[in-house]
Amino acid sequence: MIHFDISKLENELSELEKQTTNSSFWDDVNNSSKVLKRITEIKNKVNDFKSVENEIKNLMDLEELLREENDLELEKELSKNVAILEDKVNKLEITTLLSGKYDINNAIITLHPGAGGTEAQDWVQMLYRMYCRWANDNGYKVEELDYLPGDEAGIKSVTFLVSGVYAYGYLKGEQGVHRLIRISPFDAGGRRHTSFASVEVLPEISDDIQIDINPDDLRIDTYRASGAGGQHVNKTSSAVRITHIPTNIVVACQTERSQIQNRETAMKMLKSKLLHLKEQEHKETIDELKGVQMDIAWGSQIRSYIFCPYTLVKDHRTNYEVGNVEAVMDGDLNGFIDSYLKYNKNNGNN
Repeated sequence: MIHFDISKLENELSELEKQTTNSSFWDDVNNSSKVLKRITEIKNKVNDFKSVENEIKNLMDLEELLREENDLELEKELSKNVAILEDKVNKLEITTLLSGKYDINNAIITLHPGAGGTEAQDWVQMLYRMYCRWANDNGYKVEELDYLPGDEAGIKSVTFLVSGVYAYGYLKGEQGVHRLIRISPFDAGGRRHTSFASVEVLPEISDDIQIDINPDDLRIDTYRASGAGGQHVNKTSSAVRITHIPTNIVVACQTERSQIQNRETAMKMLKSKLLHLKEQEHKETIDELKGVQMDIAWGSQIRSYIFCPYTLVKDHRTNYEVGNVEAVMDGDLNGFIDSYLKYNKNNGNN
């Protein structure tokens, strides 16, 4: 059931747009950024609602015409349009669940393998491909920020930015440990293996959010970029790695040729991580995070991908599951995303 107070949203939009006409509006950059972000968010929701509303009116007119003419082709067109409308209504329902503080933001995703060497690193590469496919299919842009190839195959770690409205809102439920069960292509004996990989999802923090970081708490290293197939290799030490010493949080960026640009991106990643940790720990300042342990806890998987002895992908939080594992690996994640958002809302979370 959709709960959508369109009048309330339109009134809020009108008030916000009035603020933008005030001569002093742009004096406060932080406030203006927040207002513009909220305006975009409301406009998207209102436009989606009105689009569905118009589709309903058109279908009602088409149905009335069908009653008068009893046309087979018209009946087929009506059935087709009803199916399309049902999909739009479902998407509109999901957007009403995207009410978290940072849901509208871009998403920064980092993948790490668990124990298991090449097997786990190959699993990370499979997940990376899956998320890239999902992003492309749903109109999002993917930008690789940091990439460390595996020793023999796969990926040791990768961080990438998914850009677009509500990227974080849709992908936040992917955070956690993902388990793979399959016959290993790296095992000459054809035995079944279980591999783990961690998925970290953070909102990209906009410039209007202030986070105070003590420069003395940072260790900044530069190195030569490296990547799959030599695509990121260059002759200068342009890649940047930043360590926040008190929390041992490490971020890195090598996507740009410029060291300055890589440093700026890495700092933005660090701020996202620190803000997320600060809110998770309910701390007032970043300084209070000193001593926090950042260990990954394996064994608490949120989702299992089973290739053998049967095929199944199951989310252990929502119990949503599908048997077509190949489709999921090709980016068909919307069923899992939608079910998690509904589950999250029912449990009183954003």
